[in-house]
Amino acid sequence: MKIGVVVFPGSNCDHDAYYALKHELGVEAVFLFHKEHDLKGVDAIVLPGGFSYGDYLRCGAIARFSPIMTEVIKFAQSGGPVIGICNGFQILCEAGLLPGALLRNRDLRFISKHVGIRVVNNRTIFTGDLESGAVLHIPIAHGEGNYHADPDVLAELNAEGRVVFQYCDDHGNVTDEANPNGSQFNIAGIVNAKGNVLGMMPHPERACSTLLGSHDGLGIFRSLAHSLEIVAA
Repeated sequence: MKIGVVVFPGSNCDHDAYYALKHELGVEAVFLFHKEHDLKGVDAIVLPGGFSYGDYLRCGAIARFSPIMTEVIKFAQSGGPVIGICNGFQILCEAGLLPGALLRNRDLRFISKHVGIRVVNNRTIFTGDLESGAVLHIPIAHGEGNYHADPDVLAELNAEGRVVFQYCDDHGNVTDEANPNGSQFNIAGIVNAKGNVLGMMPHPERACSTLLGSHDGLGIFRSLAHSLEIVAA
């Protein structure tokens, strides 16, 4: 099993993701650089957080046109698993692999703190090891994490169970007070219609060890690894 971590100019969570995958999860991890067209035979791809291309124009808008994204899009369209974290989520939306957009936070401030997210759908390849309704404590670090989509898109996401994570309090209550950025329906993560592309604003790679204050994020990567093992078998 091999998981690739894409590196864009301005990525700053690429090594965090690589470390979490290789040293905490125990799978083979490789870097995939933005100018390459070679996915190195990976079984899954992580688009990490950061400020790709300095977030010029808008978050993810330039990264979407990098050479590696041509291959990532093909990989995703063929059913390959892709996780976009924070800036990676923004890139997935810009690339059309996920619907909607990430707007400026409600209070127009950059937010960096641990938040609670509720597992809404544990029937995806990214959440199969998690309990439905479980509360994960995972950090966020973003200025543009306010998920927005047209009403019909939001209705479709909810109807099809594609809202995977919602911001919540410590007891799992989905409230406006628990919503750090103003995201519609407290959305913290969604999947595409096929279920093989996940976009989420919280950083699971920063919550894979008790030394970091939480290991709740490891369950997301472990779910993916177990899904890949089942496919391989």
